[in-house]
Amino acid sequence: MNKLFITLLLLLAPLQAFAAQPLTPDQEQRAQKMIADFLFNDPNSPRIGAKNPKLTLVVFTDYNCPYCKKFDPYLEKIVEKHPDVAVVFKFLPFRSESSLTAARDALTLWRKDPGQFMKLNHTLMAKKGYHDDASIQEAQRRAGVSVTTPDEESFLTIRRSLIVAEKMGIQGTPATLIGEGLLPGWVPYEQFDEMVSEALKNR
Repeated sequence: MNKLFITLLLLLAPLQAFAAQPLTPDQEQRAQKMIADFLFNDPNSPRIGAKNPKLTLVVFTDYNCPYCKKFDPYLEKIVEKHPDVAVVFKFLPFRSESSLTAARDALTLWRKDPGQFMKLNHTLMAKKGYHDDASIQEAQRRAGVSVTTPDEESFLTIRRSLIVAEKMGIQGTPATLIGEGLLPGWVPYEQFDEMVSEALKNR
């Protein structure tokens, strides 16, 4: 576990150097805060919903995952129904190289023009089957956006997401943090809504 904290400290705060030795309680506390900040407050990760949420959901997703494509429409429905909820998107490009390409383009667009992110997200998720370079370009055209070169921060954000997900035991997508619990995989909307409602009651 200490190796995890050191790795995350180096990735999440690369200007800080830590020796490969057991963390002090203070260092461990700071590492835990960095992990939480990355999950819930990272400005480089797309988000929708409440500005000051009572509950923030974190969804790990992949543009080539068929269950993510079924689950994704739930997210806007949830924040519309529950005005105290926000959703943060984390990309885990497990499926193929085009998973990484699509995710990097989406993250780059978020940093460049946040208001356009959901348009591209919708068109990328709408494709049946796996993406290739041509389908990613077509998704951008349909969304009315253009990402010519993904930025370096998009790669770092994905790398951090992969490390955090691995240590959380997440092995597939979608996976959703809901309050203190983790929902692995897809469930019907009614079940998802019930879980969100219950988490809100406990905040």
